[in-house]
Amino acid sequence: SKILMPMLFLLVIVLCIRSLTLPGSMQGLKFFLHPDFSKITWDVVLKAMGQAAFSLSIGMGALITYGSYIQKNNRLTGTAFQITIADTAIAFLSGLIVFPAIFSYGISPTEGPGLAFIVFPAIFAQMPAGGLFAIAFFILLAVASLTSTISVLEVFVAFLAEETRLSRKSATAVGAISIAVVGVFCTLSFGAMSDVKIMGKTVFDIFDYSSANILLPLGALLIVIFTGWFLGRKNVKDELTNGGVLKGRLFFLFLFIIRFIAPVVIIIVFLKSLGIINF
Repeated sequence: SKILMPMLFLLVIVLCIRSLTLPGSMQGLKFFLHPDFSKITWDVVLKAMGQAAFSLSIGMGALITYGSYIQKNNRLTGTAFQITIADTAIAFLSGLIVFPAIFSYGISPTEGPGLAFIVFPAIFAQMPAGGLFAIAFFILLAVASLTSTISVLEVFVAFLAEETRLSRKSATAVGAISIAVVGVFCTLSFGAMSDVKIMGKTVFDIFDYSSANILLPLGALLIVIFTGWFLGRKNVKDELTNGGVLKGRLFFLFLFIIRFIAPVVIIIVFLKSLGIINF
């Protein structure tokens, strides 16, 4: 993560520059950056909030698990801010790559998750030594995906290691095998099992819907309720200020948001994702 991820970031910048120099790229740039406020509805806002929660791993336990490993002198508020800025920056740069390219090559912006595997190879094909860049990029992309998988797996491993008699190695094996088995069925839903549907949804769709629309919002809701109402004001403040070493000028605002605003917003997103309420 200290070497390969910065390399991936540099490749993203190179791709961004190349995409912006493609013929017709300005049309895609305008599509990406020119705001159309008529399209900003409550439905769009709620979907954006759900995407932000998914992108930042909010509600899945990864941040809590990793947070338990950091040093006590770490400034949590600063770390959270850096993570948010980095995530937003990568998303913005990705948009600068994808949208100019899809307009340049005449690709529909609604292609879906597989769009990256259409756009990026097309850009690499227009670059000197594009084959080498493509190999390096997709290897680094696979490594980035692996690190994300490890963060999710660590939640499961840490729980088993602390709550059962399993060693970390055994817990890791159990978790990895479980994920692999489930992953096989999800993968097959794009091929051999594409006709196997439950209530009109493939295996992949079921896992995607349940995790994004049920488990993540529910996990986030339980976390903010526990932090705001059960962890205790002093414990929360000690964690944010490193036991009083750091100043917590806005702690009252943080606690107010955690107790009253965040739960309401998450519940609205949750009910909207389930189709119970509509705007």
